[in-house]
Amino acid sequence: MAKTLLPLALAEGYAKFRQFKYARHAQRYMRLAVESQKPHTMVIACCDSRAAPETIFDASAGELFVVRNVANIVPPYAPDGQRHSTSAALEFAVHSLGIKTIVVMGHGKCGGIQAVVTDMNPLSKGDFIGKWMADVKEVVDTVTIPHDCTDHERHTIVERASVVQSLKNLDGFPWIARLVQAGELSVIGAWFDIALGELYVVDMATGEWVKAAD
Repeated sequence: MAKTLLPLALAEGYAKFRQFKYARHAQRYMRLAVESQKPHTMVIACCDSRAAPETIFDASAGELFVVRNVANIVPPYAPDGQRHSTSAALEFAVHSLGIKTIVVMGHGKCGGIQAVVTDMNPLSKGDFIGKWMADVKEVVDTVTIPHDCTDHERHTIVERASVVQSLKNLDGFPWIARLVQAGELSVIGAWFDIALGELYVVDMATGEWVKAAD
C-alpha cells in the first residue's frame, strides 16, 4: 500500500472501498457527482458508531440524507438567529431536497441517554453534552418507569421516549407540520437494538413500538 497520512485502519478501509464498492458502482458515483442529490429519506440518528443508518438500511450512495448528533435529538423549533445544526439540516432536506420521509432513529445502549438517566458528571468544564441533553432530562422527569425494571429496560424506555419527544418537536416546525398534514411528508420514529440487529417503529396513535419485518 502506498504511503498515506491516514491511520492504517482508515487507509485499508478506503483501499477496499476503491477496489470493491466504488469499482462496482463507479457509474452511479459519477452520475451523483454531476446531478443534484435526490435522497428519498432523511434520517436523524445518533453519533454512536454502532448504529449507522446507511448500514442498518443497506443504503447506497445518494439514497439517505443523514444527520447524526448525540442521542439523535431534534431540538424544538427556535428561529432565534442562533446557530442550529440539526434545524438547518431539516430546512435544507425539506425545502431544497424535497425529501418525502423523515426518520428519527434512536438505539439501545445510547451513551447520551445514559448520561442523563444516571446523572453522570460533566466530561469537561463546558458540559456540552449536559446542555445538549437538557430536553431529554425533562423527558426522564415525565416518563413512567416501573420500579421493578432493570437498568437496561429503564434506558430503553427513555431512549424510546426521547424519540417520541423529537417527533413532537418536529411537529413544531411549521413547514414540516404543513407538509405532514397535506400528506406530502411522513415522519417516523424508530429504535434499533444493537445486540439483536432489530428495528422497532413507534405507532404514534397507540404509543406501541412494533418490530419491523425482516
